[in-house]
Amino acid sequence: MSLIISKLVINRGERRIVGPLDVTVPRGSTLAVRGPNGAGKSTLLRALAGLLPITSGTAILSDSDDDTPMSERCHYFGHLDGLKNALTVAENLTFFQNLYGNKTMSVAQALAQVALPHTIDLPVAYLSAGMRKRVALARILLNHRPLWLLDEPTSALDTASQTRLGEMMQAHVSAGGMIIAATHLPLPGSISAVLEIEPATALLSTFDEAYL
Repeated sequence: MSLIISKLVINRGERRIVGPLDVTVPRGSTLAVRGPNGAGKSTLLRALAGLLPITSGTAILSDSDDDTPMSERCHYFGHLDGLKNALTVAENLTFFQNLYGNKTMSVAQALAQVALPHTIDLPVAYLSAGMRKRVALARILLNHRPLWLLDEPTSALDTASQTRLGEMMQAHVSAGGMIIAATHLPLPGSISAVLEIEPATALLSTFDEAYL
């Protein structure tokens, strides 16, 4: 299995944000996406996750035996953790585990992987920013999905937590998974390839064209 991105373009209104982009992410590999602020790194990940529309081109997982939408075969880890303050850590994670299906480990096991077993019964509102981020990381361990889309995954993480993240990423790709990580910071673990993107050029409007 590979993720094949072909001639992908993402526009907002008449402004091109990303593309055209051609890249393949093979099974068992990590692609780091780098570029300045405003280059479209987060937009690219959100579009691949099905959270934003793709204007043209395609992004497909190459195995032909599974017609499940790619949005249901990826974990998206963005800037917002998606956790509910009024719920406990266990309640938050159990909700997502039941939502996603294809369970791979228990909530307690996932929390142990991010060194937060003692928080299982705490309301999320009691957690620091770094701890919340680690709970969100635990969420992607609960259910198997072959593609991980990680947006600035090391932000708010201390050195020990970054090391654990690197171990999680390495275990995922060693099992045949794929990772695309958008970041301007060093990533823990082994990086297979780097995609450098720059801010795309604004599209011309009809008004502009009339004066060329």
